[in-house]
Amino acid sequence: MSEQFAVVRNIEGQYSVWPLGRDVPSGWDATGFEGPREHCLEHIGEVWTDLRPLSVVAAERR
Repeated sequence: MSEQFAVVRNIEGQYSVWPLGRDVPSGWDATGFEGPREHCLEHIGEVWTDLRPLSVVAAERR
């Protein structure tokens, strides 16, 4: 069985993968999507379409 990961997201809307069974680092939250690393990366590619931090997006809207 391949190693399992969780998709995590920070306050800036940036995504990453994190090994299941390890505490998620401060400032990051699990999104609920879990699976093999490649599946997690595919999911991130589908949901993270604007790579700019949310603070940059908000500043551009002002």
